[in-house]
Amino acid sequence: MKSIIKLYGPPIYKAIKALERIAVDMPEVCIMDTIIEQYYPEASALGYGPSSSDGHPQSGSEWTQNYFSPLASITVERCDTIISKSGETLGDYDFYFEWFTKPSMNQIYDLIQKIDDTLSPLGVKYTITTK
Repeated sequence: MKSIIKLYGPPIYKAIKALERIAVDMPEVCIMDTIIEQYYPEASALGYGPSSSDGHPQSGSEWTQNYFSPLASITVERCDTIISKSGETLGDYDFYFEWFTKPSMNQIYDLIQKIDDTLSPLGVKYTITTK
């Protein structure tokens, strides 16, 4: 089950980074967004992430640690689970939270509240669909 987000207005980049921060502390979900989809190649499914600055491939966990560390403290275990491995693309959406198990209505309401609290100061509007 996924909670799919469409963002409206600037600052879209800041909104995506804010949603990523929410996800770090939600072990019940993995995510995909337009930034990760662009820079985390399909090679990640084989255990390799984008190359480091010295040109050598990074492991998926190394890339994830480097990507998320400026946002929040992230454990090695969470690095292995935070990025969706479903292979589904975003299409017309900007972000999704993929639930590992079917969420309760309270979990969905909690997610919506976290998103509201996080995006409201940025002035970003959004729609969310859980299916």
